[in-house]
Amino acid sequence: MLQQTRVEVVVPYFQAFLERFQTVEDLASAPVEDVLALWSGLGYYRRARQLHRAARQIVESGSGFPPDSKGLLELPGVGPYTAAAVASIAFGECVPVLDGNVERVLCRRQGIEEDPKKSSVRATLRQTAATLLDASRPGDSNQALMEIGATVCRSRRPDCGSCPLRPGCVAAERGDPERYPRPRRRRRVQRIELVVAVVRESGRTLLFRRPEESELLAGIWELPNVPHGSRRPAMERHLARRYGGRWHLGGAAGRVRHGITYRAIIVHVHPARFEAGDQVGEGPEAAWVGPEERSRFPVSSMVEKVLAVEGG
Repeated sequence: MLQQTRVEVVVPYFQAFLERFQTVEDLASAPVEDVLALWSGLGYYRRARQLHRAARQIVESGSGFPPDSKGLLELPGVGPYTAAAVASIAFGECVPVLDGNVERVLCRRQGIEEDPKKSSVRATLRQTAATLLDASRPGDSNQALMEIGATVCRSRRPDCGSCPLRPGCVAAERGDPERYPRPRRRRRVQRIELVVAVVRESGRTLLFRRPEESELLAGIWELPNVPHGSRRPAMERHLARRYGGRWHLGGAAGRVRHGITYRAIIVHVHPARFEAGDQVGEGPEAAWVGPEERSRFPVSSMVEKVLAVEGG
């Protein structure tokens, strides 16, 4: 949960997740839809799917939770950083971690300007991290290095004066720590405008489930949407092609902004009528969902933003 998500956001999700899934067996036996529902709002839903697959793999193996980094790396969604962090903290394995903060600390210590994601650079950083690791307390040692990167050796305005690693740090000696490493070129933001149709019936809202093969938000429930256009009839026909039935868009109720990875989305919210009862023919899976039921559905956080504009 902490990958690409802030701690203060994660805490309530983490508590609710552990309350529902108290053992690996509980998680493995649950439908993936239940896992995604508890993940709703955290984003990057592929993490939740991989966590569920990993739990099933552990249970099916019959040998319990992997006790070292090598075994952890065989689980879905577990890469070198996660494997090293868990193995060192939980099992005392002497293996160094490399997250973004640690990479920055080590690049500055070694005076490396190159991209820390390059394989040759990562090999050097891993060796350097290993020399700094306290073999008697590898978990604490790794966490300390991560904490230095997060709070002292910050990307901007690093506090070199209070850094315990300043002796021997090339960047500090040269007096220009922010030079290391060179910032990576950011991916250009893709701006997208969507029209979202909000269809209500007896206090419930019509939602559709995204296909499992979707590039983004696979299996997540969302409000029907199509690219924004200048002509309402054309957008209604597009909704019909995508979701089936016949659509009638009302006037715009407002706009919301939403972000997914490098995509900046402007959402135009329209109340709408859907003339096909609660059936969508050969279209995607659909459901009428009331406010008290939404917590049981894995929904995009955009749903709550839109419904807040449209009246709940």
